[in-house]
Amino acid sequence: MSIEQNVQIVKDFFVAMGSSDRQDLLALVADDIEWIIPGRDWPLAGTHCGHEGLADLLQTASEKVETSVMEFHEYVAQGDRVLVVGFASGKIKATNKTWKDDWIFAITVRDGKLTNIREYVDTQALARASE
Repeated sequence: MSIEQNVQIVKDFFVAMGSSDRQDLLALVADDIEWIIPGRDWPLAGTHCGHEGLADLLQTASEKVETSVMEFHEYVAQGDRVLVVGFASGKIKATNKTWKDDWIFAITVRDGKLTNIREYVDTQALARASE
């Protein structure tokens, strides 16, 4: 797949996440997808594997985290890697504390499907909001 196609697949993935269309979302990820969110002491941290792990992550996110702003500033691609640079803000529902996060997602796309997502996020801001 071309670099442009990989970027479009990543964009389509985020659109599907925003629309909560599970079928479209699963069609864009490999069966053995691995999504790594660093940190501890906040609800989404951990390694989430496969379609079941992705479904659990999205369910936890909808129950525990409210995202009010999600901005995608830049897509940088080379080969099968797409880096997405953005900003998000919201609150942790249990504490009602807000967070702001400049983030980067490093995403691997192979054969038209996302195989790996590694987030680089402000883990301290998210953990503080969870306290």
